[in-house]
Amino acid sequence: MLNNELTKLLKIEFPIIQAPMAGGVTTSKLVAEVSNSCGLGMIGAGYMTPLQIRAQIREIKELTLNPFGVNLFVPNKYEVSEDDINSANQILNPIREQLNLPQKDSNEIPTTTFKTIFETFMEQLKIVIEEQVPICSFTFGIPSKEVIAELKQANIIVIGTATTVREAVENEKAGMDIVVVQGSEAGGHRGNFINSHQESLVGLMSLIPQVSDSISIPVVAAGGIMDGRGLVASICLGAKGVQMGTAFLTCVESGAHKVHKDAILSANEDQTVLTRSFSGKWARGIQNQFISEMRNHETLIPDFPVQNTLTQDIRKTSAAQNNKEFMSLWSGQSPRLAKDVSVELLMKKIMAEAKSIIFDI
Repeated sequence: MLNNELTKLLKIEFPIIQAPMAGGVTTSKLVAEVSNSCGLGMIGAGYMTPLQIRAQIREIKELTLNPFGVNLFVPNKYEVSEDDINSANQILNPIREQLNLPQKDSNEIPTTTFKTIFETFMEQLKIVIEEQVPICSFTFGIPSKEVIAELKQANIIVIGTATTVREAVENEKAGMDIVVVQGSEAGGHRGNFINSHQESLVGLMSLIPQVSDSISIPVVAAGGIMDGRGLVASICLGAKGVQMGTAFLTCVESGAHKVHKDAILSANEDQTVLTRSFSGKWARGIQNQFISEMRNHETLIPDFPVQNTLTQDIRKTSAAQNNKEFMSLWSGQSPRLAKDVSVELLMKKIMAEAKSIIFDI
């Protein structure tokens, strides 16, 4: 039950993948410790430069001989005008004032073009291939068949992300080896790319069996899973393993800000909400002042990655001031189950609990 086609494919002992949380959470120590503890560590490389990715891959290779992977964001086309940026800054400037930050207008925010984002993505892929990383996963869409073919030619296992059955089917058609199904409970950014935000909010326990009945590649469950109970439940419903984010975010080795960790460790399940105010893409995090103040403006703000760039000064300054009210405190819906422990201890607890449940069954 716990050793299956997924563990064989990924060459891991336990069917647990550490979610690739971008933005500095997935330190080399975190990734390596998960892999050393018989799971699969993943670098959240979405915001990293190719050089940063290469450096971290090499650092992790010094810390573990076991497999680990890299996650990348599939570039999506977007449109933005000077008026959009001006409007967004008019909304954000009162918040900047609260943090003693300078006001901004459209002329002060360089707009990154889709072309440069796509070129960076291709450079990131090149590093993954050159450094012979065994696993590469994707969020926010499916890369081209040419990209998938190139990765497979390099003997790299490719993992897709889906929030609905239709998206999972498309991942399999595109040639993905594995698909992570992200339930509405999941923390951080939503991985939907076909269905709208609202249509993609399928609960994980409903999503797993429906996806499992519709595709033949291994399914990995993600969203609100924190312990052995969630692992066994997912496997009973048809998944071959789980991907866990929030559970690893509060671990000792995580690079998450202490304020972020403390917010999760003291939060209740009814305090996480969906917002697009930080990045322009829907994501789940702990309710705070920024989300509340931006709620009435969410339909007006620019799409990802533009809004993400616009709020960067606010998020960084808030973190530097240890002020949780203007930070993106991403979290799944099970914060009561979060623990301040080492990766090794967390993995041992999950597997002991899972084996105990299976034995009782």
